[in-house]
Amino acid sequence: MTKSDADQVIRLNDFLKWSGLVGTGGEAKLYIQSGEVLVNGEVEIRRRKQLAIGDVVELMGQKLVVEAFEQ
Repeated sequence: MTKSDADQVIRLNDFLKWSGLVGTGGEAKLYIQSGEVLVNGEVEIRRRKQLAIGDVVELMGQKLVVEAFEQ
């Protein structure tokens, strides 16, 4: 992973908040811990899971792909 790739990762709970799928970090935590969030087709229960560009996150029937972002 290059330096620029390292700058383009985001934690799962933050991604859920910033994407608008959930309203708060607490809500994100509940969905993740209850096993309702899929990352690349697999249940993910680690809220601090590092996502990379191209990962697919699913929650409540919605699929989102992690893309490059500006901080």
